[in-house]
Amino acid sequence: MIRRDLARFISLKNLIALNGLKAGLLASAIVILSTNVKAQQTINNLKYVDAKIGSVGLILEPTRPAVHLPNSLLRTFPVRTDQIDDQIAYFPLTISSHRQNWLFGLMPFTGKIDDQSWNKKFTYDNEKITPDFYTSVLEDNGTNISFAPSAKAGFFKFSFAGKNDNYIRLNILNRGEINLDGKTKISGVEEFQGMKAYFYAETNTPVEIIYQDGQAKKKSLLKVLNGAQNVSFKYGISFISIEQAKENLTKEVADWDINKLRSKATAAWNKVLNQINVDGGTDAQKRVFYTSLYRSYERMVDINEYGKYYSAYDKKIHISDKPFFVDNWLWDTYIALEPLQTILNPKMEGDKIQSYVQMYEQGGWMPSFALVYGDNPCMTGNHAAAWFLDSYNKGVRNFDLKKAYEGIRKNSLEATLLPWRNGPATSLDSFYTQKGYMPALKTGEKEFVKEVHGFEKRQSVSVTLENSFDDWCIAQFAKDMGKTDDHKLFLKRAENYKNVFREDKGFVWPKDADGNWIEPFDPKFSGGQGGREYFTENNAYTYNWDVKHDLTGLFKLMGGTEKAEQKLDELFRTSLGRSKYNLWYTFPDATGLVGQFVMGNEPSFHIPYIYNYTGSPWKTQKRIRMLMDTWYTDNLFGIPGDEDGGGMTAFVVFSMMGFFPVTPGVPVYSIGSPAFNKISIKLDNGKTFTLNAKNNSADNKYIQSAELNGKVLNRSWFTHKELIEGGTLNLVMGSLPNKIWGSKDLPQSALNYNP
Repeated sequence: MIRRDLARFISLKNLIALNGLKAGLLASAIVILSTNVKAQQTINNLKYVDAKIGSVGLILEPTRPAVHLPNSLLRTFPVRTDQIDDQIAYFPLTISSHRQNWLFGLMPFTGKIDDQSWNKKFTYDNEKITPDFYTSVLEDNGTNISFAPSAKAGFFKFSFAGKNDNYIRLNILNRGEINLDGKTKISGVEEFQGMKAYFYAETNTPVEIIYQDGQAKKKSLLKVLNGAQNVSFKYGISFISIEQAKENLTKEVADWDINKLRSKATAAWNKVLNQINVDGGTDAQKRVFYTSLYRSYERMVDINEYGKYYSAYDKKIHISDKPFFVDNWLWDTYIALEPLQTILNPKMEGDKIQSYVQMYEQGGWMPSFALVYGDNPCMTGNHAAAWFLDSYNKGVRNFDLKKAYEGIRKNSLEATLLPWRNGPATSLDSFYTQKGYMPALKTGEKEFVKEVHGFEKRQSVSVTLENSFDDWCIAQFAKDMGKTDDHKLFLKRAENYKNVFREDKGFVWPKDADGNWIEPFDPKFSGGQGGREYFTENNAYTYNWDVKHDLTGLFKLMGGTEKAEQKLDELFRTSLGRSKYNLWYTFPDATGLVGQFVMGNEPSFHIPYIYNYTGSPWKTQKRIRMLMDTWYTDNLFGIPGDEDGGGMTAFVVFSMMGFFPVTPGVPVYSIGSPAFNKISIKLDNGKTFTLNAKNNSADNKYIQSAELNGKVLNRSWFTHKELIEGGTLNLVMGSLPNKIWGSKDLPQSALNYNP
């Protein structure tokens, strides 16, 4: 675009010269065009990112203000309890995953050396955190800390204020050792979860080890020599070797200029954050939006190290010029994060899926939570099936479809469906295959299947519901691939959700192995801690709506569409039936409450959009605006539950843009109520999808009418094809609902959409 404007300027200049126009006209043209060029160069959505949003957790985990490049191996942040903790313990040189195994602790140190030196924390002030840079001052001694990231390398700069002896404190957080080679080169290895991480570092001034804890060498205090007060510490990280860590550093950090590295990081973040531009709304809403978009780039991370990568799935080093992505929590991310990245970065999405395929080939099972140290099969479901289908049906093709299908099919038919396990099927899986549901224990019955997780239990209803959806996704693949028998088999399994819906009660309900409904049972509260006997972190009110692939069938079980809508209203209005203290003691994930609706947990994300399927999209518009305004704010408490590395904030990005993918696997978006007057999404095919919301405001949240590409749109949904072709969706907003708009042509008609 900039080159085209300059070309226009040159052509205009020549034209003016040829026609002898006045110099004033030329000057005006120069001002106009140069201003246009400057505007395009200075788009800076990074300025809206506030990494501290949500960094005080509501009951559970806070977000971490991570400094890193988009989807890159190296990530760091100050280690403390949360953002209102006024002491920093150390900085990890990197982390292995969002909330797993922080690696190598680093901290500048000034003061008396004693046995407590390793446990000492430091109060801080004047802290500034952006995705591309970190800086703060330690109150204890005035030391200034700065950090800039690269993909597999990082750069710390310490400016010591006093003339006392100054040190760099380095320690291993798990098992391993640290070594000093000469006066300016340090290396280390750390063992964690059955694998190793390595670092190689250099300082710009001599240091010497004055303390190590015996033969273990886990703790090293490096004294800064020659009275130097400005010390730079640059380092590379590797999962292959110290030599590879050194190569990573050499390739990515060529000199001692931290500002040069910061500039590269700034450019990398502006590139991805400028993919979506918004007009209108408040600055607070922009901070929420762009911070959420930043968090949507924390995972997955590419661990290919310049032509090779270590895979924990077969414990081998592989030579490859392709990315190898790890760190995905699929239960959290298949709903919103992966669909968002499929829009923004479809090629990278295919590379991530191919990484899963390679993990399957290397390890024998399709992973669930594909971490750097191997599969960590948390939660429930075979959601790789949903993720793969969603991307495939949106045009992503750069992965091995045959192998991908083989893997998700094997996990469905041969692996256990039990929560927090991956591997061969158990007796309970044989029961599931025969009877079509996961049986719950009878009231008072003790667990007798050894493979059931002691804390996570059977989660019998959730297992049935989530695998019904995943099997429906496999059925769609089978149909497309001409596998008729598989298509019939998985469509039948996709109806298993009906086996745990109790029509006389209007709720999903646990059932024992004899086919009897569990009694007594309270849809609000039964199932023990987190509802885990029957559910996954939520109750029956939430899981009543976890039938994303067959909402029409679900409505029939509820007594028809009208009664289903009434039940949806009741979800947001029904009392807890107990104190919040009692509720959260048992259901700590049930945060962001509106009646029985839980905004702070992933299984709820699609629920407000179900009103589009009942023919009352105005209720979706009402609920989404209220939920965004209430629970997603630009302060330390601005995220209502565990953010899970982009799992929740991708939902925020979608909902503030004004649409959401209710059924991953179906390339259709349900329209909500956008927070901004204009949203422009730059697509990788060079086109732009634009959503305009005329008269939009805090009060004008209801859609009065709509046009898509200049034609009247009376449906509350649009297709992925319409999006990637660079469409324009115009909405006219008002303060009162238009109950007719979108009430007829419902999203159900798009379930069989063929891209």
